[in-house]
Amino acid sequence: MFANDEDDFLMGSPKSKFFDIVYNANRGLVESSIDGVFDKYSAMELLLEEFIKDDMELEYKLNEIIFGRADEILQRKNSLYIAATGDVLTEHE
Repeated sequence: MFANDEDDFLMGSPKSKFFDIVYNANRGLVESSIDGVFDKYSAMELLLEEFIKDDMELEYKLNEIIFGRADEILQRKNSLYIAATGDVLTEHE
């Protein structure tokens, strides 16, 4: 029985594990972790807008990267899910 529980814990994507943790963790810790992600996202957005002034060009470049480098985007997204999960679990101890 324990082996199946362990297998279930090890199975799944970083995204699914993140949401498993988020749905069961302390709400304040989850909010803090997600707020930190939004802080970084907002800062990166501001930096990007400084270099690409035209909104249409910005959207084009973003879509070009999202679709043209999908594997790299997925790797980075998984890393973000793992880091955010780690943040929530670390704070929850």
